[in-house]
Amino acid sequence: MNALIIFGLLLALMLTGMPISISLGLTVLTFLFTMTQVPIEAVALKLFTGIEKFEIMAIPFFILAGNFLTHGGVARRMINFATAMVGHWHGGLGLAGVMACALFAAVSGSSPATVVAIGSILMPAMLKAGFPKRFGAGVITTSGALGILIPPSIVMVMYSVATNTSVGALFMAGVIPGLVLAFVLGLVAWYRARKFNYPRQPKASWAERGRTFYRAIWGLLLIFVVMGGIYTGIFTPTEAAAMSAVYAFIVAVFVYKDMRLAQVPKVLLDSANMSAMLLYIITNAVLFSFVLANENIPQALAAWMLDQGFGAVAFLLAVNVLLLLAGNFMEPSSIVLIMAPILFPVSQKLGIDPVHFGIMMVVNMEVGMCHPPVGLNLYVASGITKMGITELTVAVWPWLLSMLGFLLLVTYWPTLSIWLPKTLGMM
Repeated sequence: MNALIIFGLLLALMLTGMPISISLGLTVLTFLFTMTQVPIEAVALKLFTGIEKFEIMAIPFFILAGNFLTHGGVARRMINFATAMVGHWHGGLGLAGVMACALFAAVSGSSPATVVAIGSILMPAMLKAGFPKRFGAGVITTSGALGILIPPSIVMVMYSVATNTSVGALFMAGVIPGLVLAFVLGLVAWYRARKFNYPRQPKASWAERGRTFYRAIWGLLLIFVVMGGIYTGIFTPTEAAAMSAVYAFIVAVFVYKDMRLAQVPKVLLDSANMSAMLLYIITNAVLFSFVLANENIPQALAAWMLDQGFGAVAFLLAVNVLLLLAGNFMEPSSIVLIMAPILFPVSQKLGIDPVHFGIMMVVNMEVGMCHPPVGLNLYVASGITKMGITELTVAVWPWLLSMLGFLLLVTYWPTLSIWLPKTLGMM
């Protein structure tokens, strides 16, 4: 009964158009003060102990690094390198977009930042080369979603905070699925370009490829700074985030000189605003999970599912359907922070690996970012392409279907996610 009251109140508040973070907070406070005897001191204590996790510090640093790179010329150099490598294939600029998004995702950790940085440069180039607007929009919108799967990923840090799973193991687990998804999205772009005979770029010489690689090298090195540092144990994921922010600042201001020192305060302020917003969501989500645990709702759900004879296969299918439905009206951070505390205990009872479960949730978030009505990437891409949400939805459907197929692969083939962290001894 209490579970119905909690979720009914949360849904009612969200349907009024209230921000999810405030809906969470009001739901928790209303329930605590009217239906429980939990002391207010315990709530305050949980509020502070819940957000004093060291991993949370990684979030503002990754946001700051992404903002430095987005404002700098790193994206443009990565696009030039990607175009030199694959531009002469069918749909070359589309393939370059997928490759550039994968590379930029590996340094920014954010899907919207990837869509903005790559799309704002690549879309005009694709239109000028003769590609249909829908093709370019489909490539950029879906490939931008790689930002939360290819590490470092802010959503993975959120999942780690919610479930106490190793951030380093999650980062490593995202590498192979991220590369496979990039290949799948590129394959769809290549097939459609070949089918409709879209233009191809002149083949770049090896000298030109070397030149574009040399110009992009400082941005690409950040991938090795973050992932290499974590794997070798030189620093933790949180320390890697701090290093990436400092490195991105030096590259944008002193190496590439695309950003003036006078612009730095604005980037810092924008990053602080975004970090504060995410921290507010995390704070309310911590309280929400505290209420759920206090009412034994996850444990009751786990017991009910086991009593009904739900095995891992049926449970994972149900989770996918639930998360895809949630993706219709919630953004990724909120979904992870609300759903993970409920679903994670059940997955543990069924013997599902926590890292595999995390990657599966992240892939669900990717799909959610690319379909209406609240797909964040759709809105960002709409601003870049000047296309309506309905038209964009039609544009992305071939790639969206391939992402759903990839989601099934990740769900039922855990080796794809856990092989690399296991091989590296991180699990």
